Amino acid sequence: MTSPSPTALLYAQDKLSPDEAQALTEQLLAGCDDGELFLQFSATESFTFDDGRLKTADYSRDSGFGLRGVSGEMTGFAHGNEISAGAIARAGETLRLLDPADGTPAPPPRRSNRHLYTDASPLDAIGFAEKVRLLETIDAAARAKDPRVAQVTVSLSGSWSVVDIVRADGFTAQDIRPLVRLNVAIVAEENGRRERGGFGIGGRYLYDDLFEEATWSRAIDTALGQAIVNLRSEAAPAGEMTVLLGPGWPGVLLHEAVGHGLEGDFNRKGTSAFSGRIGERVAAPGVTVVDDGSIHDRRGSLSIDDEGTPTEETVLIEDGILKGYMQDRLNARLMGVEPTGNGRRQSYAHAPMPRMTNTFMRGGEDDPQELLSRIDNGIFAKSFGGGQVDIVSGKFTFSCTEAYKVKNGKLGAPIKGATLIGDGPTVLTRVTGIGNDMALDEGIGMCGKAGQSIPAGVGQPTLLVNGITVGGTA
Repeated sequence: MTSPSPTALLYAQDKLSPDEAQALTEQLLAGCDDGELFLQFSATESFTFDDGRLKTADYSRDSGFGLRGVSGEMTGFAHGNEISAGAIARAGETLRLLDPADGTPAPPPRRSNRHLYTDASPLDAIGFAEKVRLLETIDAAARAKDPRVAQVTVSLSGSWSVVDIVRADGFTAQDIRPLVRLNVAIVAEENGRRERGGFGIGGRYLYDDLFEEATWSRAIDTALGQAIVNLRSEAAPAGEMTVLLGPGWPGVLLHEAVGHGLEGDFNRKGTSAFSGRIGERVAAPGVTVVDDGSIHDRRGSLSIDDEGTPTEETVLIEDGILKGYMQDRLNARLMGVEPTGNGRRQSYAHAPMPRMTNTFMRGGEDDPQELLSRIDNGIFAKSFGGGQVDIVSGKFTFSCTEAYKVKNGKLGAPIKGATLIGDGPTVLTRVTGIGNDMALDEGIGMCGKAGQSIPAGVGQPTLLVNGITVGGTA
């Protein structure tokens, strides 16, 4: 049996054809500065294996449209889960509430033939039984690794999305987006004490790599290693101290505490700590922060954003100097700059806004071991869990899932209950060492903003920061 084409999943000739979509968009957005008709089909699946059995197996399909019109600073948006000419025409009535545009319509996005990931669907390539067998294999292998393993939870998820962007000026663009993820969580028990460790990996590719033994074995080893380390952990110290941040996933702190403050909407409205500071020093020398949605197969990457703009590398901070912001089309037009490919939305039911893709700090020249040797008394934060951030001020609290005391340049005992407290703009100015080991995260990040959740990537090298407040339990 032949699978339907991506276009056929969006357009049913008895309800809507591509020509009708183009004509409707031109008619409904005639009085607007900008906007688009966004069509989407998505299929998702998820499996959870817990306590030695398959706990959940979910599969869903969804399709719909979002119609957006922009006039000046006003936005009209309506959406529906029926892709038909009638439903789109009814949604267009919302745009009558907009003031008529009095300027020149915004030009369309530039064209691009670049494609950053496969068109194939991860959901179809491997059967249900084989996916369940993988989870059973991981569960059994984890339990056989160490007698202290008390509980194993394994989850596998995948999605496949087709989007079509139709503009009134005749511009159209289609993108096909796969996404997969594998997570392993292990609880280890010894002498009545239980501790947890976890590891996840994923990206915009097919399941193949996740089914490789080398991949899932590394997931087991990392999760188990973290759980066993935490079995030996002591109460965390408290107070302001020097902190060494590990490479890769700890970049989530940079993402939350600094990245959101560099998004265009907050800066256009003057509510970010970085508003109006282009050209000023906002970080220590050597600190360069980049957002790049054009990296192949990465979780936060897109061939085009959700407005049709090709993604690109955007240098936000260079050698400590603020260079620019991440922009969608609306905020870029109002600020008199070019969009950067950062217009993103959770689904057809949401309007786009400036969002991060893969946001990271570039590596420096310092040897990570030499950075460790500089610490007289502090902590090494290797991995983070949950946290809270005030986007406007950049104030944050992040809990460490794996951390160690550092004394006289040497790693000491692992610690439990360490929380890092501070604000992003200040932390950037206190960076005193930048490792040569920059790494992106393993592909597990989700980013929330204004009620919308999207996949995103983070990364950084080993960083030495003088003076972060550590909330501890000792």
